Amino acid sequence: MKFGLLEILTLIGAVGLFLYGMKLMSEGLQKAAGDKLRNILALMTNNRFIGAFTGIFITALIQSSSATTVMIVSFVNAGLLSLGQSMAVIMGANVGTTATAWIISLLGFKVNMTAFAIPLIGFGVPLLFSKKNSSKSWGEFLIGFALLFLGLDYINKSVPDLQANPEIFRALQSYVDLGYGSILLFALIGMVITVIVQSSSATFAIVLIMSSKGWISFELAAAAVLGSNIGTCITPLLASISGNIQAKRAAMGHLMFNVLGSIWTLLLYGPFIKLIIAISSSLAGNPNDLMNFVHSADPTLLNHLNEGSLDAGTVENQTLISNFANMQYFVSFGLSMFHTVFNLINISIMIWFTNLYVKIVTKLIPSKPSEEDKETHLKFISTGMLSTAELSILQAHKEIVLYSQRTQRMFGLVRELYHETDEATFVKKFSRIQKYENISDRMEVEIATYLTKVADGRLSDESKHQIQMNLRVVSEIESVADSCYNLARTIQRRNQGKVSFTDDVNANIELMFNLVESAVVQMTHILEATTLQISDINKTQNLENEINNFRNQLKTQNIVDVNDAKYPYASSVLYMDMIVECEKMGDYVVNVVEALADSKLYKVNTK
Repeated sequence: MKFGLLEILTLIGAVGLFLYGMKLMSEGLQKAAGDKLRNILALMTNNRFIGAFTGIFITALIQSSSATTVMIVSFVNAGLLSLGQSMAVIMGANVGTTATAWIISLLGFKVNMTAFAIPLIGFGVPLLFSKKNSSKSWGEFLIGFALLFLGLDYINKSVPDLQANPEIFRALQSYVDLGYGSILLFALIGMVITVIVQSSSATFAIVLIMSSKGWISFELAAAAVLGSNIGTCITPLLASISGNIQAKRAAMGHLMFNVLGSIWTLLLYGPFIKLIIAISSSLAGNPNDLMNFVHSADPTLLNHLNEGSLDAGTVENQTLISNFANMQYFVSFGLSMFHTVFNLINISIMIWFTNLYVKIVTKLIPSKPSEEDKETHLKFISTGMLSTAELSILQAHKEIVLYSQRTQRMFGLVRELYHETDEATFVKKFSRIQKYENISDRMEVEIATYLTKVADGRLSDESKHQIQMNLRVVSEIESVADSCYNLARTIQRRNQGKVSFTDDVNANIELMFNLVESAVVQMTHILEATTLQISDINKTQNLENEINNFRNQLKTQNIVDVNDAKYPYASSVLYMDMIVECEKMGDYVVNVVEALADSKLYKVNTK
């Protein structure tokens, strides 16, 4: 058998072309429908049925259950979906992925898609040079669609001809005649192939070609497709490694759904296959007809039919070619029906146990009780896990809101530190503020890194503007945290120098703290809102004016008080350092609000 390194590389390249076409098609649709997907997810409620239909729709749209489940895991990680919602959506995604199987099955055998592939690429390439992002995305989709079927055609031509090599075929036959053991073996093979290529659709295509050439029976091909349902769980599991506890639970729920579904199918495999054959026979034809023909046909004739080299000059041969193509279609139809019915029965049964799934995965992956661990990591995003560029902006914004809330708590600690008289407690609180400062620096870098990765994708002008705004906001919030730490260090110097402030100075600092805290709270409130009210902008600007005026008033009064010897000059230096640092914080807060006001993400309500 001549199947050396070149032939192996050709086969790998064919699978790679298929996978790249699917990736390009999926990403093109995700980019084109980014905002629409965002709106769909916004409409989702705790209703498990709406969640399931959403999973079906999104997966059918983007043609990849792996992409959908990774997206869902990232949404759970970002707090956009609850764990219960994600379970229903993931169940729906398993049904939605059958759309890819039907496209491959119906178009791959009923229509010669390779004849249209090159013209489709010719139509898609000019769209890539369009100034409109949506046109570029649709160009990617068309090119990906064409490459997918070119890859499928190359896989068909590149797989080794087992019929022409009896020794290889006999080796394969030794594994297909093990009865129920063969079913389990091919389910395992389907799972392993899917884990390697990380695409159940690619596994479906490979199994479809093997069965359509008559190398394996319909029963074994269906078992491999069943195994691919478990193998496809590897992608979201890998994506969840860098995610939070909820993301890991969502990925585990996906694995449980597919494993439990596969177990009951394997237990009832004989009756289930008979049901699929009965359905397929009534709608298209019997999937076993091809294997019956293979057992009775001359091997040479079979080779010509598989290679498409049989002379079509006679009516008899034309009829034979047509019948063979129909029998291949019956197999592809049967496999698609198997995949669809399996997932429909699965979701029909298991959607009623969504809450039970949540309880089980919560027990399997318990949360860590350490509050300290929660404070030192990003909660909503992970630099190792990205969904579509458009949708990732939402995740980044939720993390920025949390960043602002932590900075607000940090300022609260500074106020407590100012009044702390117990030395041991003072040291503990100062250490906490230092820890918050380190967290703040790390969060700024991680959020900015994440936004930079998002920016690497092709974005709309609005989304580019949003990323620039978010980067600016992150920088300003970090400056607020720096000012908090500077205030804490000044308070520490006050205590170390055993400097005492007068009652008037303490009262003035307290008033300045009140103004600054109001500004920081207002900043967080604005970040949490989806609509920016003109009254919120005015309130922030008024607070900033008050802070500036109060600072100027205190600086002038400070000179008078020092000259009147109301307190030492050393005290006045620390006093003014704190007042000036507070005024800087006010400036940073205003910069955040101005950045939001300039962004198209926020609609300014002028009422």
